Amino acid sequence: MQPVNIICIKWGKKYGSDYVNTLYSMVSRNISIPYRFVCFTDDAEGIRDEVEVKPIPEIGFEDFDQRKPWTFAHGWLKLTCFADPLYDLQGQTLFLDLDIVIVGSLDEFFEPEGDFLVIKEWDKSDATGNTSVFRFNIGAHVDALEHLKADPVGSRKDVRNEQEFITQFVARQGKLKYWPAQWCRSFKRHCLRPFPLSFFQQPRIPEGAKVIIFHGRPHPDDAMAGRSGKWYRKVLPTTWIKEYWR
Repeated sequence: MQPVNIICIKWGKKYGSDYVNTLYSMVSRNISIPYRFVCFTDDAEGIRDEVEVKPIPEIGFEDFDQRKPWTFAHGWLKLTCFADPLYDLQGQTLFLDLDIVIVGSLDEFFEPEGDFLVIKEWDKSDATGNTSVFRFNIGAHVDALEHLKADPVGSRKDVRNEQEFITQFVARQGKLKYWPAQWCRSFKRHCLRPFPLSFFQQPRIPEGAKVIIFHGRPHPDDAMAGRSGKWYRKVLPTTWIKEYWR
C-alpha cells in the first residue's frame, strides 16, 4: 500500500516547533495505515527528526515566493501545498493545522471518496469550508494557483481568506465535499458549556469527535490553563487536553 501523506505548514513566529512536534506525536498515536508526515516551513529549528521537513514550496508567483506581507495573513501560504510537483509527494494527502487536538482515529479520513474533502465552516451558510483539516490528491488543484496568479487582485476580491478562496473555487467545479459533521468539532462552539454552565463545568469532547479545532482564541495551551482569550468567554481549565495534546 502506498503511504498516505499527512502535511502541515509553519511560517513566521505564531507557532513554534513544539506545535509541529506535538502534532506529529498525536498523528502517530491515532493512525494505523502507512503514512509520511511532512512539514513545510521557513524555520526547521527544533523540529523532531521523525518529521520530514521541507521548505515552503515555491509556486512561480512572486507574491508568494518573495513572501509579500499579504501572503502571511489569513492562511494564504497554505495554498502552496497545491503546487505540482510537490517535491516527491504523490497521492492522497491530509492537511492538518498546527493548533488542533486529535482525539480519535485519523484512518477514516482516508476512506470517503472525493476530490476535495473539508470541514463545513460553522459560521457560513455558503459553500465555505474550514481548512483546518482537508484532504486532496497531490497536483489535483494546481488550477487554483493558476487562477490566483493570473489575477491576484480580482481572484481575491470577494473572499476574506485562503479557505474561502480554495473551497469556493473547488465548489464551482463541483468537487467540494464535507466530512461528517461530528468528526471535526469547534472547541468554542461544540466543547464549551453554555452560559452559565461554563462557570461550573469544564469543556467536553463531543460524541463522535476525532479532531477538535481551535480557531482564533483560545489556543490549546490557553484552554488547558483556563485562559479564554476573551473577557466575555469563560473557559475552565480543560484537563483532557493534556491527555491528547502531547
